[in-house]
Formats: sequence, C-alpha cells, structure tokens
Amino acid sequence: MLSHFGKPQKKRVTIPPGIHPVALPAPARSIRFRNVSFRYPGVERRALSGLDLEIPAGRITAVVGSNGAGKSTLRTSPFDAEGETGENKPASHSDRAVQERSGRLRETLMQSRRSFLAGTAVSAALSRSVMGANDRIRFAIIGAGTRGSYVGGVFTDFPDVELVSVCDVFKPTREQQAARLGEKTNSHPEAVADYRRVLDRKDVDAILITTPDHWHGPMVIEASQAGKDAYCEKPLSNSIEVGQKMRQAVRGNKRVVQIGLQQRSWTHFQENAKRVQDGMIGKVYHAECTYQGNYTRPEGEPTAPPADLDWDLFQGPAERRPYTAMRQRSWRAFYDYSGGTLLDWGTHLTDVAHWYMGVREPVTCSASGQYVRVAPQPLQLPDTIAVTWKYPQFVMTYTNCVRQSPDFDVQGNHFLGDKGWLQVNRTGFRYRPNATGGRGGPVTPAFQPVSQSFRYDGGPSDHAHVRNFLDCVKSRQDPVVSIDTGFYSTLPTLMGVLALRNGKTYSWDGQRAVSGL
Repeated sequence: MLSHFGKPQKKRVTIPPGIHPVALPAPARSIRFRNVSFRYPGVERRALSGLDLEIPAGRITAVVGSNGAGKSTLRTSPFDAEGETGENKPASHSDRAVQERSGRLRETLMQSRRSFLAGTAVSAALSRSVMGANDRIRFAIIGAGTRGSYVGGVFTDFPDVELVSVCDVFKPTREQQAARLGEKTNSHPEAVADYRRVLDRKDVDAILITTPDHWHGPMVIEASQAGKDAYCEKPLSNSIEVGQKMRQAVRGNKRVVQIGLQQRSWTHFQENAKRVQDGMIGKVYHAECTYQGNYTRPEGEPTAPPADLDWDLFQGPAERRPYTAMRQRSWRAFYDYSGGTLLDWGTHLTDVAHWYMGVREPVTCSASGQYVRVAPQPLQLPDTIAVTWKYPQFVMTYTNCVRQSPDFDVQGNHFLGDKGWLQVNRTGFRYRPNATGGRGGPVTPAFQPVSQSFRYDGGPSDHAHVRNFLDCVKSRQDPVVSIDTGFYSTLPTLMGVLALRNGKTYSWDGQRAVSGL
C-alpha cells in the first residue's frame, strides 16, 4: 500500500543553455549564483529568477561544464553529486565573468518527483531562499485535533512563522482550527482534508504532523521527498520497519525532522541528566519507567462514520476496519494505529532513560500482559502490562500499574544506582543516597537528599522544542531529537508492543527485531 517505500531514485538536473559555471577566485570565501532554473525529468520546470545564493568556498570541490552545451555541474562537499555534464570539459572563464561571479547551481541528488533541496551549505541557502519574506517559515498542520491545535498554537507564537494550511480528515476540526489560528495570526490558512494537497504546495517549508501514530511514517517520508521539513509528534511510528524507512528518507533527502520528545528541552530534565551522567547516584543497574493507566475498553458496535469524516483516509496504511466511535476518538488503544500507553507515554520514558544512560538500543525485550479489568480485546493491548529490556550494563522495565504516594507523584523515570536513586517526572524530581553505615557501608552519605515538586507547566519546554526546530530549519543542523534519536528512543516500546502482542521475546540484531521463544 505504501508504494513510496521503495529505494530512492537519482534524478538529474538539466541546466539551460547560456548559463555557465565560473571559476572561484583564489582569495574569495564564497561564490554567488543568480537566475537559477531547474528542470526535472517528468516534472514541471521550476524557475527561481533572480535567486541569489552564496556558497562557502570550502564546500566547492569542482566546477565543470561545456561552453554552450547547456549542461553543467557544480560539485560540493561532503557529498559529490555527479550530474549530466556533457563532455565534462573545463569551462573557460573571462576576467569579466570572474568579476561578476555569475554561474550555476550544482546538480542535486533527487529522492522523488517532489524532492527539491539538498544538504550542506547549498541546501541551507536554497532553503532560506524559498522561505517567505524576512526568513519567515511557512508551515502547515496535518492532524489538527487536541494535540495538533495546541502545538500549532505554539508554532504561531513565534513571529517568524506563517501558518498557510490546516489539514484534518474531520471537517469540523480542520475548519474550527483554521478559523481559530487564523484569527490569532490575522491570516487565512486553507482548510483541507487530504495531506497530499499540503505537500504539493510550493509555499510550504515545514509541516507539523500530529496525526495518529500509523500515519507518521508515510507523512514524514512523503514530506521528505517533497522537500519539506517536519516536526513530528512522538512516537516516531507504530512500526520498526516503517521507522527505518523514515530514517532513510529523511537522511537521503537532507531534511530537518524534530520528534516531539520535548522533555529533552525541559530544564529540570536536563539538570538531572547531568546528575546521573556525572555519577552522583553511582553505577545505575536498573532504570524504571512507570505510567499509570491504559486505553483498553470494549470497542462497541460498528456504525456508519460521520458524514464529515473521511474514514478511509483516517485508516490510510492500516488494515481496513468498520467504523466505531472508539477507533476515531481512542485510537491509541488499537494495535492498528498505535500501542497503548506503552507506545504513547512509554516512549517519553524510554527516551529519558536512553538519554540519561547514554545508550542507543536494547539487547532483548520480553513482556507480560493480561486483560484483568476488561474482557479480552484482541485488537487492543492488554490493560495490565509489564515490559523488561536487557541492556549491556543494566535492566530497564516499564509498567502501567503504579502505587500512589501521598508525598509525591511517583510516575516517571526512576534510576537506581549503587550510591543512591533519582526520580524525575514533569512535576518534580528527587534523589536520595543509599542508607549509610552498617554492613561495611560508608558512614557519610554520598550526597544530600533533595525533593522538589512543582505545578505542571509544559509551555516553556514545548516552546523551546519548537524554537529549536525552527532554528534548525534555517541552519540545516540536526535538532535536539533528530530522526535517528527519535527512532532509537521509540525502538524499546515498539519491541515491547511486539512482545505483548505475540507472546515472544525479541532480540535486536542492529536492523530489526528477531523473535525467539
């Protein structure tokens, strides 16, 4: 169904006659290109008249072409994009041409019919050139429900952002959020049902993906092929295989993608990461991930979908099922679209554990689940679960059953070390040394205990995470949670979902999860 998941194909750029590359004067630090025009085979001509790009001299490895032949290539590092260059003869250059520093843009590696930008300095300059006035980033929301409207609101808090489109398969949602955010920004974003209309727009630089999890993969891949950057909510995907293809598409098309694991942009999470990494609690042997709750419920009888809902488009790459209200409103409960609280909240927790412990991937994963509080729902995750991962130097666990404490919220991440323990969540953190004295233990504690609780306020971290993405769209640097970090932070929970659903232990072989008994 996802035919675009094939290997990327190289495309060539044909440079019109009359525009030739020029040699780079030795003392110059950069070279400028004007009046750039592209032609892609099978795709309409794209012209950028008057485009002015400056490329650092250190990025240029060769300038080749043939005088009047109409085919030329500028090669830049670190990759060498080989294009169609006629006879590949060195271009002749007059002093006047050198002084004017006119020329042509190098051939770009193309991933699909819509891919437009390449990496390094060239892509950064070109990316800035197609943005709106004053480096404004034009973005669209795909999936405008509760989370999409909130994060979309965070985007529109920044003055260098322009909202051009709101996309959702449910008409009331897209129209309401387009009107609300349009009023906030004094603009008129287009409300559309099909995300492909967004990707086809030439005036969209970046997209916010806040759809159900099963759509993250196709949308990130197609956005990358269309030359769009993306801020994608966690988890990365509901499939390991699709997650790998997302990485290939993003890296192959030199896109900027931020995954919405915003706790990495939260100040007290950052402070406590340093405490664990600096060895305050000693050698950590167990990382606990705990979050209370589940989404598992009886699904109810199928009915006709609402008239304003495109149910077929909602399901997208998932298996076709009859419509039920629960599938639309509580989609996280279903294997078809997500992975319960394990894939939802659990990915936040496994991300923090990986970050604090400085690891990338588990060795093995096993899990137990039971339908205890509701009747068995085979298309949904069990309501009571426990998952265990083995890493080379420690063990990590997840459970959705948490003892309540009158003193503080115990949900979140717990790190148990040989000198003490540390716990952190969105409403506080605390750490305490292990008991001193007795059985040969030290009399003096390794550090003083601390316990801090505060009101939940995700606004600063959400804004910091979005701001980091916007800055990286302009600089072409990797954001705080890159596509690779997002993949490996989601990997443990995806293995956990497999272990729960299939009743098997899984090992990671470096590329895929391999089942055992």
